[in-house]
Amino acid sequence: MTHVLLVANETVAAHALLDAVRRRGDDAQVTVVCPVNQPQRGYVVYSDTRHAAAERRLQRALDQLHAEGIRAHGLVVDADPVAAVRDALAQVEPPIDEVLVSTHPEQKSGWLRRHVVERIRDAAGAIPVEHLVPGETEEANVLVIANETLLGKPLLDAIRRRAEKGPSSFLLVAPQSDPMRGPHPDAERRLKLALSELRAEGVDVHGQIAHPDPFSAAMEAVTDERTDELIVSTFPGERSGWLRRDLIGRLRAETKLPLEHIEVDVPAEVTT
Repeated sequence: MTHVLLVANETVAAHALLDAVRRRGDDAQVTVVCPVNQPQRGYVVYSDTRHAAAERRLQRALDQLHAEGIRAHGLVVDADPVAAVRDALAQVEPPIDEVLVSTHPEQKSGWLRRHVVERIRDAAGAIPVEHLVPGETEEANVLVIANETLLGKPLLDAIRRRAEKGPSSFLLVAPQSDPMRGPHPDAERRLKLALSELRAEGVDVHGQIAHPDPFSAAMEAVTDERTDELIVSTFPGERSGWLRRDLIGRLRAETKLPLEHIEVDVPAEVTT
């Protein structure tokens, strides 16, 4: 019997991983470890929603493996992927014979930017480590940048339309208003209400309070994890300090990602 440790998060349900396991033979046993994405920056992170998203992806992967008659179990861990591998190699029985690490392609992989595969090889020692790049996944990661307009109906409707368009996961980033203050009750209230409303409708969404400068907040989020699209919500016209600082143009130029700009005339269009 070959005991394979599969380490993946957003790509864990990719069919290419199932093919890789099949190549190990009919007697392969698989332990799947899904490390939760943890941003490098951000002042308030709602990690429960990140954990729930990882659990859903893990269950899809286990269902695929079980449907093929492959013995598999797995767990979601709130740990760096390298630490997760070290723990698994030390604790999982029977001992691990091989490690499979799955990531996005280099241009979209936060793990590769942090040299995770090389660090896992160091941690694994003599145990073989194979790096898999399944390619593009069907699910899009959409970054939403908004603060005072976060509960505006035009923004929430835009998120709903994107969710209906196809499989997608949303990260709501609310730049904090005052970097000198610890608590940010207004931003947190808006964020929690938006998360609650969207999650009640089945939207896969999580969020965080972030750097007060919206451009820095967006670029930090893009650096932390894979981002396929952006939605940026502002006040209309000259009322928006973000527009006066050309936030939309700067983000389009820097990220080269599709960006939808939503204007919300708060408070007239706040929903709650």
